Amino acid sequence: VQLQASGGGLVQAGGSLRLSCAASGRTFSSYSMGWFRQYPGKEREFVIAVSRRGGYIHYADSVKGRFTISRDNAKNTVYLQMNSLKPEDTAVYYCAAKFASSYGVNRDASEYDYWGQGTLVTVSS
Repeated sequence: VQLQASGGGLVQAGGSLRLSCAASGRTFSSYSMGWFRQYPGKEREFVIAVSRRGGYIHYADSVKGRFTISRDNAKNTVYLQMNSLKPEDTAVYYCAAKFASSYGVNRDASEYDYWGQGTLVTVSS
């Protein structure tokens, strides 16, 4: 599976941005999908993840109520909708895929099998 993240950019605090992650291959629905972010000099941290069919979602506490995740298995794409953005959301965002059971949702980056290249989100104050 190859993942291509897009949609990053510069936005003012309080604004919104939607990231997309397009996957290659015909087995996209076999993977749970997650978004992680990374600050300079820090390890990647979990943001949000969704199960194979979209029925289960896990959120990091820091984004709960502001970020949502959705997926379109027909288009092999997962989306991260980010609202009420804060300067502390500034980071490189990565999408990731994990071969999973129907209900599996993972917060641990080490559990993921494939990663996209990352897209930079910058939130100005």
